[in-house]
This record gives sequence, C-alpha cells and structure tokens, in this order.
Amino acid sequence: MDLFTYASQQEPSSKLLADRMRPTTLDEYIGQEHIVGPGKLLRRAIEADQVTSILLYGPPGTGKTTLANIIANRTQGEFVKLNAVDASVKDVRDVIEQAKTNKALYGRKTTLFLDEVHRFNTSRQDALLPAVEQGILIFIGATTENPFHHVNGALLSRSTLFQLEPLTAGHALIAMRRALADPVKGLGFMHLQAHEEALEHIARMAAGDIRRSLNALELAALTTSPEPDGTVQITLEVAEESIRRPIVKADESTQYDVLSAFHKSVRGSSDAALFWFLYAVEKLGMDPMTFLRRLIVACSEDIGLANPQAMIQAVTAMDAYHKIGWPESKYVISQAILFAVESPKSDSIPIAIEKAMQLMEQIRSAEVPLHLRDTHYKGAEQLGHKGYMYPHNYPGHYVDQQYLPDAIRHQVIFEASEQGTEEKMRQNQQKRRGRTGGL
Repeated sequence: MDLFTYASQQEPSSKLLADRMRPTTLDEYIGQEHIVGPGKLLRRAIEADQVTSILLYGPPGTGKTTLANIIANRTQGEFVKLNAVDASVKDVRDVIEQAKTNKALYGRKTTLFLDEVHRFNTSRQDALLPAVEQGILIFIGATTENPFHHVNGALLSRSTLFQLEPLTAGHALIAMRRALADPVKGLGFMHLQAHEEALEHIARMAAGDIRRSLNALELAALTTSPEPDGTVQITLEVAEESIRRPIVKADESTQYDVLSAFHKSVRGSSDAALFWFLYAVEKLGMDPMTFLRRLIVACSEDIGLANPQAMIQAVTAMDAYHKIGWPESKYVISQAILFAVESPKSDSIPIAIEKAMQLMEQIRSAEVPLHLRDTHYKGAEQLGHKGYMYPHNYPGHYVDQQYLPDAIRHQVIFEASEQGTEEKMRQNQQKRRGRTGGL
C-alpha cells in the first residue's frame, strides 16, 4: 500500500504526517526538558491539572501549540483556543462570559489559549486582565516575540513565563524515527528504508524544526519510486531534494538580539562583530544603517578618547554607504568595525555623562560663577561679572580657577583612563590636580 492509498483511507484525509504525529501526552512530547522534564514545575502542574496563567515564549517550531494541546487533553475544565490574528475583543469577551457561567453554574474552570498573543494590541490584551485577575479565566499565551516588548505588563506580571528553547537536530531525528516506526499515525505501514545520512541531512537542514523534518520525510516517501521488491529507499540524494535551506525570518525580537550581539561583540571580538553584522544584513535583510548608527555610538561609549580615530572610521563608513550603497560599501563598513574592535577601549565618556547627570539631579539648579558670566555689555563689571583669567596668558595655557557651580566646585566628573591616547590626558589631569587639588 502506498501513501496515496493510505491517505485515502484516513479521516480526515488532508492531515499531514506532522499533524498525525503531533504529541498528545507529555511522554510523547519532544524537547523542552528544562520545563517539562520529570519533576519540573510545569510538568507537575499539567499532570495535576493545576495549570495557572502562563506565557510560552520561544521561536517557531519549538512546541508551544503542542504543549497547549497536551494541557487541553489533560484538563477536566473547559479549554478554548483563539488565534490573536483572527480574534477580536468581542471573541475574548464571549469567552469570559462563558467562563463566568461555567464557574457559577457548574464549578468548572475555563482555560483560554491565545496563540500569537503578540498580535493582540494593548486594548485587546486589556480586555483579558479583569478575568485573569479575578480567577474567572486561566490564560495561556504563546508568542514568538519577546513578551517584555509585546505583552501588556500587567498581564505579564500575572502569568508565569516559560521560555522554550530551539529544538536540535537530535530532537528532529527522534521525531522522524518515531514516524517511521508508527504504523498507525506514521509511515510504518510502508516498506521504507531511510538511510541514516538522509535523516541527519533533513534534521540539520530543518534546524531542529520537527514539522519541517516530518514534512520533508513525508515528501521523500511520497515521491520516491519503490524498488522492484517494493521497498522505498530514502537516500541522501532523495533527502537533498526533499528539503531546502529555510528562509530566516527576522522578527523584531531577533533584530534586537542580533543588534545587541553586534554591539557587545564590538567590545571584545572582531570575528563575532563582523559575523553578526554580515549575518544581519545578508541573511536577515536588516538595514546596514542600523549597524552604522550603533557602531558610531560604540565609538564614543566603548572606545571614546582612547582612540578618537575609531569615530572617524565609523562616520567615514556611513558616508561611504550613503554615496556608493550596498554591497560595495561592505568593505568600508567591515574595515570600520574591525578598526573599532581592535582599538583600545575606554568607558570614561559614559561614566562622565552619568556623573554629570547625577550632579544635575543633586543640585537641581546651577548658578554660573560670576567670573564666568557674559561680559560683552556695558555694566557687566558693576554686576560683579569680572575676574576671569584667560588660560592662554599663563604658562602651559592653564590657570587655576573655578569652573563648576559652587555646590559641586570640587567634584571630578571626567576621569581619563590609562587606555590609548587617554593615558596622556590622565597624566595631564594628575599634573593639574597636583597643583590645585582639583580642576
């Protein structure tokens, strides 16, 4: 019997292998051992039918919807599924009203599973809050986006967050082997011989995505002609034809994470900084300007006066990008990135800014010392605006005098580091302070 014959005898016939093999119990569930492994909190709650409001956060294909279905199969209460793409505020309110009835008349709890909760705007998420707060509704949300960016803070605070990790090729191999062995829901009814390198190739190309792996396995079984003895050989060549490299989806959270990885790598790794930049632009389709802006900031925040040339390189790279475009400017931008990473580092500028901001809050308002005030008008001296000493008239082009407001006149805001060209500034500061006890 081939797959067409098998499919025609199933009800419903349109179910794909990935749907047929979807786990219905925790014992069948693959991966996420850190949250549903033996003895883990979420597993205990599911087995005891004591799940409270939770948020499931993770990339596509990590088993969020499957986990919600397992909870639905386990619970003795009402379980309602909505997708945030299609659901309206009215749909949510209808569920809440039914939940009130279930609780008041039958003593039954109601669980609402809201898939892609990040697609719900603030007003629609707000509609859920009272019911969750009052215990009328148990809320289960699933999202691929960072919940701290896309989920109402009040709703997030009333839910336990569980982060699902990307599945591995090993998890995909487990799923495919189960499907090959299962004669009822899987492909075990067929005379299949799947070569190990073929399964490993599918799992690797699917990047651990079980649905993609099973879809590719089914396609290979469906389209491969049997041998004279009726056996279908799924070879590496067949596997290569059955799955292609996935298109990387750059959602908002991914873009934030990659940009963060880039900036942090500028502080310590040329290899990583260059990789994240090129990966973001070439694979995710992100705008090079996003990284140029971040690089320019890093040249002050993380390098600063330790190597002022880094800023010149970064701004020049931005100018080159505007003038010659992509991909020609790839070389100029990469040069600026590598120059920045390999420069001596200093965070003296952000530290000085933070100190200045704190002092501003501390003193509230600042009176300009009289000798620093404007004297370009008649009568300035009568107001006491005199006494300024012009530094260029003194040896070393420096003279001791007060520059800060009285309340903070002895504070030190900028401390040059020993890094790069700041070392000379540090020596100059120490020399001045040795003479004056301050600046």
